[in-house]
Amino acid sequence: VGTLQAALEQVMKRFGVERVIAVADRGLLSIDSLEALQAMRLPQGKPLEFILAVPGRRYAEFAALLEPINAQAAQSQLPELIGETSWQGLRLVIAHDRDRAMEQSARRDETIAKLEAQAAQWVGKLDAQDAGLRARGRALSDGGVRARFYHAVAEAHLRRIIRVDLKSELFTYDIDPSALALARAMDGKLLLVTNVKDLSADEVVAQYKALADIERSFKVLKSEIEVGPVHHRLPDRIRAHALICFVALILQRLIRTRLRAKPVQNVISPERALAILRRIQTHRVLMPNNRTVTGISTIDAEQSAIFDSLGVKKPIATDRYTSL
Repeated sequence: VGTLQAALEQVMKRFGVERVIAVADRGLLSIDSLEALQAMRLPQGKPLEFILAVPGRRYAEFAALLEPINAQAAQSQLPELIGETSWQGLRLVIAHDRDRAMEQSARRDETIAKLEAQAAQWVGKLDAQDAGLRARGRALSDGGVRARFYHAVAEAHLRRIIRVDLKSELFTYDIDPSALALARAMDGKLLLVTNVKDLSADEVVAQYKALADIERSFKVLKSEIEVGPVHHRLPDRIRAHALICFVALILQRLIRTRLRAKPVQNVISPERALAILRRIQTHRVLMPNNRTVTGISTIDAEQSAIFDSLGVKKPIATDRYTSL
């Protein structure tokens, strides 16, 4: 938090920023962090405003606060519901995404069903071994099955729901109905804690979702644009490298914005659009008498749609004869 305050002061002084709202992901929320953030003051003496996401591990303490919006979601057909309550003297904004909730619940139920089917198969083999029946493959033991099942449950992040008895001599497990009900109640939820007073609940959610867009930009810089490693030593060349990467990021975001404004079927990202446009090729053929023929490959309907969405003129396919 101290590093955050120093960085904010430097940015505000350098660029003349008058208002700052700190938007942070789930890793920053704790009672100590909240107290430190609320105690922070900006250079002009105003308190720091913040929007923090609630980490999933803390959802249990918010269960009672979510009952009204869960009841509303059960009766509503709207794709998204946004509500608000209070917590620790702060605003607690709750967003419920119906489709995401259904997807998360279905995926969890499917995973639990697969784990139970695997456990039943192992139990059947263990019972057969105890009855003196031989089966193909290596013999199983209760300890080995318990370890394998516990590892599978941990890999699926379901240890709070599927409880494996690690102390029993026999392989046993059970499903905690209260933990499963809590997980289902939290499906599709986004919980935000904020002290911003003049933004509506919808605006608070929009501000937080913009954070994901910023993080996506950092990912693009690191992956597609490859801002690092910087294979330069001189300061001017390092700055030039950073500038070129920044311009490339601006172009990438511009392409993304235009594709969203005017979508093209099966094209959901700038990377996909550029991959399709890379299929367009120019040709230069050397003819007798030192003449050349230049042209461009045929532009298909999908490529034309991308050019139209981006507001870019299509390259003209012409055959030109030139002398060398």
